[in-house]
Amino acid sequence: MRLLPGHLLSVLVFLPVAGAALIALTRRESVLLQKLLGLGVSAAVFLLSLSLLPAFRPVADMQFEERVAWLPAYGISYHLGVDGLSLWLVILTTFLTPISLLASWSSIETRVREFGLFMLLLEAGMVGVFVSLDLFLFYVFWEAMLIPMYFLIGIWGHERRIYAAVKFFLYTFAGSVLMLVAFLVLYRGRGTFDIAALARTPVDPPLQMWLFAACALAFAIKVPMWPFHTWLPDAHVEAPTAGSVILAGVLLKMGGYGFLRLAIPLFPDAAFRFAPVIGVLAVIGIVYGALVSLVQPDMKKLVAYSSVSHLGFVMLGIAAFTTAGLVGSVYQMLNHGVSTGALFLLVGMLYDRRHTRLISEFGGIKIVMPWFSALALLICLSSIGVPGFNGFVGEFLILMGSWPWSVTLTVLASLGVVLAAGYVLWMVQRVFYGEVTNAKNQALRDLSPREAAVLLPLVALAIFMGVASPLFTRTIEPSVDGLIQQVQRTRRVPPPAAPPSVRPPVSVTRAGPPAEQGGGE
Repeated sequence: MRLLPGHLLSVLVFLPVAGAALIALTRRESVLLQKLLGLGVSAAVFLLSLSLLPAFRPVADMQFEERVAWLPAYGISYHLGVDGLSLWLVILTTFLTPISLLASWSSIETRVREFGLFMLLLEAGMVGVFVSLDLFLFYVFWEAMLIPMYFLIGIWGHERRIYAAVKFFLYTFAGSVLMLVAFLVLYRGRGTFDIAALARTPVDPPLQMWLFAACALAFAIKVPMWPFHTWLPDAHVEAPTAGSVILAGVLLKMGGYGFLRLAIPLFPDAAFRFAPVIGVLAVIGIVYGALVSLVQPDMKKLVAYSSVSHLGFVMLGIAAFTTAGLVGSVYQMLNHGVSTGALFLLVGMLYDRRHTRLISEFGGIKIVMPWFSALALLICLSSIGVPGFNGFVGEFLILMGSWPWSVTLTVLASLGVVLAAGYVLWMVQRVFYGEVTNAKNQALRDLSPREAAVLLPLVALAIFMGVASPLFTRTIEPSVDGLIQQVQRTRRVPPPAAPPSVRPPVSVTRAGPPAEQGGGE
């Protein structure tokens, strides 16, 4: 415990690795011990991550930094730290991992030892991405997390699991290779992989265009932005429930985080040049994902395509590059992890009972599963952004921040809110309400205590984040303001003056004069 104040982030990264090693040493028959170890270690990591909060200060600086020369001859260091952009994403990761393991307690019956091992290794890789402040270290963790997810889909997935696993790996790995090339070009020019040092002196604008394109493609695939989204539905549908929860709740956020941590500060001029393209693709994704969700007969595929729509809002807020837009994007990433993760858990619980995900196979289950239906309705209201729930706060901030940048794109994006209500509420009506028309649904059991323990924290968090959002946004906003100011200082090409009628939105968490904003070209 004496090591924690100075090395807490290292503990969060490597404690899951130690837990995975312990699970690997158990006998294959010791299934209960393996489950308890996985759940216990992941819960301990979550509790340790909460200790970041009391000492975290709402400032733009990196905190809990750790830095040790790793390969000094190549400018590589073991450099960790968190700020308002990464703090809550780290906690989201450590929160969803034990939830996913508890949800899989009875559904994973084969190779339990390997399942727990891969889940903990995946958690280590995801936390490592969010706390890395060295490009080389970032890339190591970025690639390391692909391997556990590949096996989670390929071993414990459904009928087309091998196809989905290979497609997921090839898509993300192809983008990662281009990102690595951009990192190497930066190193050749500056002699360091330190992110802060590289951001202080960006490369020439013409070179930025190529390097930004390489990194942006890797992050766009991970988000996933339209039209780079085609791997997502297959991966979600074929993955086990725990894999879908982690994939939607955390892995997709790494694309948006990559834009905020690397692509924009390292290549500010190129980022502003590409911002209109990103904004247009984001809005297409919002509307496209919602329309495709509207016609899905499979509940899990409906939720999967809804992620394309919801994360389009994240990219719209990033493209607008205003305080409200960026804060809303970070908050929306958290919201999506909670709400969509819960939706995948709900679909998984129904699948465990009926071994089908077709909407037409259900109907009227509110009569036989009242508690399950009540929690499902609350999560669905959160997903469509009803005021009082977390989804409303993120979407409202993004739309408010995007309005000064592009009224047209903001208006078009708002269609996604309406369509989301359409496909989610239509699914709720067909699955939960009406008469029980299928005799197989008559004997469905309601929530077990374990399932209630899985869902209730997510429902409570969705409501708490909706009514107490300033507790979160006040830690995010200083880092967002710092990012905007840094980009404005390092841009070689000055932004055009805003029209007199356009005023940037005020701070999202405090009264007073408007914070200085960036604008899109």
